[in-house]
Amino acid sequence: MLLDIQGLDKTYRSGVRGKVGVKANDGVSLSLERGEVFGLLGHNGAGKTTLINQVVGLLKPDAGTIRLDGHDVVADPGFARRACSLQAQSQVPINGLTPRQAIELIGRMRGGSVPDVRRRTAELTEALDLGEWLGQDGARLSGGVKRLVSFCMAAVVPGRVVMLDEPTNDVDPIRRRLLWAQVRALAAAGAAVLLVTHNVVEAERSVDRLAILDRGKAIVEGTPAELKASVAGELRLELVLEPGSDRPTPPTFVSRSVPDGNRVLHSLPVAAAGDAVAWAAGLQREGEIEEFGLMPATLEDVYIAIVGRADALLEKEANGVGAG
Repeated sequence: MLLDIQGLDKTYRSGVRGKVGVKANDGVSLSLERGEVFGLLGHNGAGKTTLINQVVGLLKPDAGTIRLDGHDVVADPGFARRACSLQAQSQVPINGLTPRQAIELIGRMRGGSVPDVRRRTAELTEALDLGEWLGQDGARLSGGVKRLVSFCMAAVVPGRVVMLDEPTNDVDPIRRRLLWAQVRALAAAGAAVLLVTHNVVEAERSVDRLAILDRGKAIVEGTPAELKASVAGELRLELVLEPGSDRPTPPTFVSRSVPDGNRVLHSLPVAAAGDAVAWAAGLQREGEIEEFGLMPATLEDVYIAIVGRADALLEKEANGVGAG
């Protein structure tokens, strides 16, 4: 394996959201092979960014090991920084530089030759449809364009491991599709891609394997198909509420109901499909919802179910239930 992480612990002693003793990673173990895209899923604060910052040598773990191509990167963080390329969660400041200049500068800093870096910069910016912004000052770019430029800076001379922290934030839907194609191209060229995201739906289409992090723990790992097997035979009924409307009380055939902004996601058995459509259509006629959709269960439903179970378990542990 190319990247092997075992028993990783990291606790922030102070200064994180006003708390002391925040355990960001709690015994995390996972591995990546060359040529695969591995997704780290989890809500904000689940420990995803902390984990990749330790892999690239920006943070030192309290316990555990990180080996990259056989090298101990905890003991030699400089090796990690040479062997990895990183698109950080925060925007890279490129004020005073054009996108072309910023991408080529990073490519040269990572050891690429001038002709190779220029060729690769042209390939990436054309593939992501960035041509109209290539000569603009970075200060004038939108957040989405800056995000795409940041991806190009990580991919122009990619490391053996390419780490992408929320690469699609602020990116428009069309260019998000183009970006995912370039993520797959990095893996096809032999890199291992460690992808951090909370966009479960997009991750389902883009990753080979994934782990779900919750409160610092990797609570489940597998392929999208393996994880979706846990909701085989379930359907998702998605309701989009009218502004100001209360959430309708779900019928008894709904096994799980989760609010998400102006949406409500219901899980139900396939046998209840007809009843579900009739109920949702009635809500729409009465003006309680704008629209609805019935579809097979997705990885998002798996995520909701698994994280919900993990939260319930942690609450029991905190209250001393089941201890002994």
